[in-house]
Amino acid sequence: MTTRHEDTHPEPVTVFESSDTALLAVAESLLEEADIEFFAKGEGIQDLFAGGRIGTGFNPVVGPVQLQVPADDAEEATAILRELSGS
Repeated sequence: MTTRHEDTHPEPVTVFESSDTALLAVAESLLEEADIEFFAKGEGIQDLFAGGRIGTGFNPVVGPVQLQVPADDAEEATAILRELSGS
């Protein structure tokens, strides 16, 4: 009999997205200060496609950078970043 192994790591949750590199730096700093692990989805590929970040601050092919955190930290991260997102 085989036991199905449950996935104990739920998908990461996007808690912030922006094309403003200064705002992203502040958001990353706040998450680091709160000791919340994060991943900046799309950050490394902004300049690889088409015209890069021409005029928009982000590459329209890949979209703005998204900060993602583990699902368990999403509520706390969202609260920390609330003022940055204007909510």
